[in-house]
Parts: sequence; C-alpha cells; structure tokens
Amino acid sequence: MKSRYLRPMRDVAENMYSAHNRTLIELARRNEKIVSCYADFPPGEVGEVFSKEFPDRIIDVGIAEGHLITCAAGLADAGLIPFTHCHALFSLGRGYNQIRQNVAYDQRNVKIVLCNAGVIWGGIGPSHLALEDIAALRVVPKLVILSPADAVSSEKATLAAADYVGPVILRLPAIGANYPTLYTPDLKFEIGKAICVHEGNDVTILATGILVHDALVVAERLVKDGIRARVLDIHTIKPLDEKAILAAARETGAIVTVEDASILGGLGGAVAEVTSEKCPVVIRRVGVQDQFGESGTSEEIKECYGLTAPFIKKAVQESLRVKRSKAAPTKPSARRGKKR
Repeated sequence: MKSRYLRPMRDVAENMYSAHNRTLIELARRNEKIVSCYADFPPGEVGEVFSKEFPDRIIDVGIAEGHLITCAAGLADAGLIPFTHCHALFSLGRGYNQIRQNVAYDQRNVKIVLCNAGVIWGGIGPSHLALEDIAALRVVPKLVILSPADAVSSEKATLAAADYVGPVILRLPAIGANYPTLYTPDLKFEIGKAICVHEGNDVTILATGILVHDALVVAERLVKDGIRARVLDIHTIKPLDEKAILAAARETGAIVTVEDASILGGLGGAVAEVTSEKCPVVIRRVGVQDQFGESGTSEEIKECYGLTAPFIKKAVQESLRVKRSKAAPTKPSARRGKKR
C-alpha cells in the first residue's frame, strides 16, 4: 500500500544536511555518548551549537580522512557513538581500508556520513564526485547503508543510525542544495524496509536518494497514459528489502532502478542480483554509466547523465515493451504438407 506519510503536495524544499545536523543536535542533548567528528569539512550549524554546549564532543582532525575513521573507531571502543562527516569521495578514497578493517571488520559502532555523495554536486568538478560509493561499500560485510530521499527521511535515518548498534553509512547529497520534501514529519522509517510512494501493477520503479522524487513525478504522469507504476523508496541499500523487491517482480513483471550513482554495482546491480536468482524479470537501470562526473547545475548534470524524468519514463516504456513481447503468444510456424 502507498505510504500514508506522503505529503499531499511537494511544495517545500529543504536541505538534507541541515536536517541531519538538527537531528544530531537533538541526539546530543539526549545522549551524552553522541560525538560529532570532522575531517576538513564545515560542521555548519552543528559546529556553533556543539562548541558551546558540548565542547568536549566535537572533534576536527583536519585533512586526515583515514585518521578520522580510525579515531571514530577508537571513540566507539570507548563506548561513545561517533558520527563522522567528510566529503564522500575522501571518506571512501582515503578511508576505505579503515572503514573495512577498523569499523566493519571489528563491528564498531561508528556512523559514517558521506557528505556530497553522488553525481549532483554543482560546480565542484569531476575530481570530487564519488559515483562508486554504493558499489564499493555494499560489498563490505556487516555495513548498513542508508540513502534518504528528503529532509524528513534524512532526520529519520539519522535517528535510526544512532539507535542501530553497529556500523552505518549515511549517504547525503550536495550539502548546499535543497530538495523537495516528500514525507510528513511522522514518517515511519525502518532500516531494511522500503517505502511505497506510488501504487501500481504494470511496472515497478525502485529509486533511492534524491531521485525518488523524480521517479514519483514519472509515475504520476504515466497514469495519464494508462500505465500504473509502483514506486518504492529504497532508502536502505543494505540490507536490501528483498521481500518488497521480489513481490514487485512477481506482481509487475518489470523493474526500473533509478540512482544518482554508477549503475555498475549500484542499486541496479543489487536488484538484478536478487531477481536473477529468485524471480527473473525485465530490468532497466537508470543511473550514471561507466564514466566520471561533470560540473554544472543540478538540472544540467541530471540531463547530462540521463537522470531526468524523460529518461526514467523512457526506461519504463522500454521495460514494458520487452515485458509485453515476452508475454505475447508466438504463432506456430506453418508447415507445408505434400499432396497425396
């Protein structure tokens, strides 16, 4: 069933990093074990509050991302709950070994916030865009990977990460941008449980992060064409909600995945792995192809990489065409008999 927590109108846009920060402040006020850690990254509104209210619970290690992760692992060993903040590229590129060895392998209670994740990060330049984060991290055992779609789910994901005992990756998009708010404040957010934001039995769109909104827009437009598309917000990349995905495969027979990261090993790859083994269906993947990112406005980048509504709609139509062609009965070949 469609989530009852969906806003009737998406006329508000909010900053997801700010929403995370507000929640982190609330957590710190309630729980003295919460620690906020940074590596050459602006703490924003959290910094001013933490420095005044919790001066001994805010740590900035400078340009030392690997040390940031190791430091957080040590804090977790001491019984604290550290949230690390860093550009996604540098957390991944310079701290991957520490994430794997010191956090995941040793099951330390560290929350790693990947800031500015994905392909859409304005004019920063391709060298700073981490498009491989989902693929690189979902193969690491014992990691939980969260990818919220708006400010409300960002707040809920932060709360869920703090409550979860173990390592969590929290994937946040460009920190300087606002994104449409999809959900009401009373959203029920559960790790590993997808949220249905649009009902339908013709095809399913599985979207994650900020592109959930675009997928929802497409589904609403397709209704006019007589196509009922189910849309699931896959806010947890790992553990994947296999039950919801397999139900969608069985009930709709066609799937389109949508992500603002590389399709190689990303959400599309994860869904393909599950369905190919347990319920093979037509799959089309919308995401970044095998290439690096580019600079530009959000809309320019989305257009460049085929992430806008028209591209998603095209993928849906293609998946339906293939689904119908497979379902169509084949005509028996005519056999010419000999005259007697």
